[in-house]
Amino acid sequence: MEIVYERGSGLDIHKKTVVACLITPDAQGQRHKVLRTFRTLTADLLALHDWLAGAGCTHVAMESTGVYWRPIFNLFEGDFALLLVNAAHIKAVPGRKTDGRDAEWIADLLQHGLLTASFIPPAEQRELRELTRHRASLVEDRTRVVNRLQKVLEDTNIKLGDVATDILGKSARAMQDRPAGRANRSQSAGRVGAGTPAGQARGVGAGVSGRLQTAPSLPADGVAGPDRWPG
Repeated sequence: MEIVYERGSGLDIHKKTVVACLITPDAQGQRHKVLRTFRTLTADLLALHDWLAGAGCTHVAMESTGVYWRPIFNLFEGDFALLLVNAAHIKAVPGRKTDGRDAEWIADLLQHGLLTASFIPPAEQRELRELTRHRASLVEDRTRVVNRLQKVLEDTNIKLGDVATDILGKSARAMQDRPAGRANRSQSAGRVGAGTPAGQARGVGAGVSGRLQTAPSLPADGVAGPDRWPG
């Protein structure tokens, strides 16, 4: 079979180790394989990088195993032609060996041009994706907290959402930060309703009048577990 890439390497990536198979031509022009195992610490990955670069390796192929490929891809990017391959595609290629040396099988497929690389956007686009995904996650977390607060207030019949546009706004927080006593809540509501018609001010006072239940007990670390949350 025709050799497409004369010097290439296949990486079998795990959580704690990386098995690398480097294929290069020897003095007689025959294929020479070397298998080495590295840890996934940064110093070891840099040693893997230097070993491949020192042997004149031009192409490196790896499976898209979880997120374990990302540190290697980030360190090797720009120095080698990287191919991130779907594991299902590798398994679908006929002739797979049964000795379990996945790195050697990946290197063989790479050398003969039988691998199809997945699209990996440039580093700047990947960073922007991570930033936008993180922001979306924070917005979702805030929404869950607001919904949880709204549920707790409804359980105590405090209709804060009926008298305040935003239950986390300045006025609503001022009422929530007051102690639980009825008189204190009424005084706080009176201050919030200052400058509004009397009927609206009375509506604010009625909206924040409720009956608080006993707070759930907290464990020693001060954080309530899911089985102790109210509701």
